[in-house]
Amino acid sequence: MLDTIQNIFRIVELRKRILFTLFIIFIYRLGGHVPTPGIDPQVLADFIAQSSQSSLFGLYDMFVGGAFRRVTVFALGIMPYISASIIIQLLGTVFPYFHKLQREGGEGRKKITQYTRYGTVLLSVIQAIGISIFLQSIVSPKTGLHAVQADLIGVKFTLLTTIALTTGTMFIMWLGEQITQKGLGNGISLIIFIGIVARLPQAIIAEVQQMISGVRHPLIELIILAIVVSMTAFIVMMTQAMRRIPIQTPKKVVGTKMYAGQNTVLPLRLNMAGVIPIIFASSIMTFPGMIKSFFPESIVIDEIFRWFAPGGVLYSLMFALLIIFFTYFYTAIIFNPLDIADNLKRSGGFIPGIRPGKKTAEFLDNVLSRITLPGSVFLAFISIAPFLLMGAMNINFYFGGTSVLICVGVALDSLQQLESHLQMRNYEGFLKKGRLRGRR
Repeated sequence: MLDTIQNIFRIVELRKRILFTLFIIFIYRLGGHVPTPGIDPQVLADFIAQSSQSSLFGLYDMFVGGAFRRVTVFALGIMPYISASIIIQLLGTVFPYFHKLQREGGEGRKKITQYTRYGTVLLSVIQAIGISIFLQSIVSPKTGLHAVQADLIGVKFTLLTTIALTTGTMFIMWLGEQITQKGLGNGISLIIFIGIVARLPQAIIAEVQQMISGVRHPLIELIILAIVVSMTAFIVMMTQAMRRIPIQTPKKVVGTKMYAGQNTVLPLRLNMAGVIPIIFASSIMTFPGMIKSFFPESIVIDEIFRWFAPGGVLYSLMFALLIIFFTYFYTAIIFNPLDIADNLKRSGGFIPGIRPGKKTAEFLDNVLSRITLPGSVFLAFISIAPFLLMGAMNINFYFGGTSVLICVGVALDSLQQLESHLQMRNYEGFLKKGRLRGRR
């Protein structure tokens, strides 16, 4: 392990990429503490204390590293860009123009990136206007003061907040693109990863303080630690799990040369949808809370909301069913068996024992349907388990399966890129001994 770390910093290009990535992360974390003008932080803190951590509000705040809770210039984070990317991807299944762009290679990706940026600006403006209106309605339950300064309430504050939050989102998007181009790993994913990990030290300190003060027994802390480690290992195993479909290509004659056939595999991951189904399901499950806010004095609405309270049986059941549904829905969007079958047929490849064309598409669709079921159940389990854990052991921080799933995926992707850099340099090192040491 120590030799591997030393090799990482011996390679000039890799060292520069790592340092550049750390520098961009530092800028991102620094900007996450720049407050939006005109906000009273104490009034905002009093209001947040009354909010539910298990709502979509808490999920969004987790993705942006607490910047949404503090209403900083990075409050929207990179989520408008993620939403715009998902919308563009969904449009590809409805409109032939976007579907054509998705299949045009490099030029098509440039166009899609351009449309995604436009969509990011539009979504940022809409969300920023909504947040500014929401902030002007916040009143401290303790002091009765407004969260926005009195001289700024109105169009002036809305315009100021919209410009600040939209600019912050566009700057974060630029930082993510810089990491992807000049750093290590996927920049957008790393920004979300850092936002989640940034809250981990506070959660650990809070748990240690509870153990020291005697509020929680050390044995309970060990059980919690064992559950967290087991959950992380389970997520890693399920993230890496895949079904490998064997693919064969026949011999080819090009001119006077004959090229031998190849045996490859088509990897189908158990969880192809990622965390998107959880985000979709979380958005829908916030509707009862929104309806309750419109009718604060209705006894009927209060009773309905009580049944749909986070952690309840009905809430958990509906949440799990929505996640399973959206897993199938989103997997069907991002993976089209007909396109895969056509590509294999054009390249001359085939699945042993399966006819090319329609039969191949039917076979892939059948396999995908079977592996999506355990993948969707896995997503539902890691989403509901934190609520059960918090209720059973009274954990005061949100141990979310969603956050662990994102962190595991980003960490594995970054490690794979790091390993590819090392393998490339080590391959050259076998050709000439000491060449790796000489690159400084």
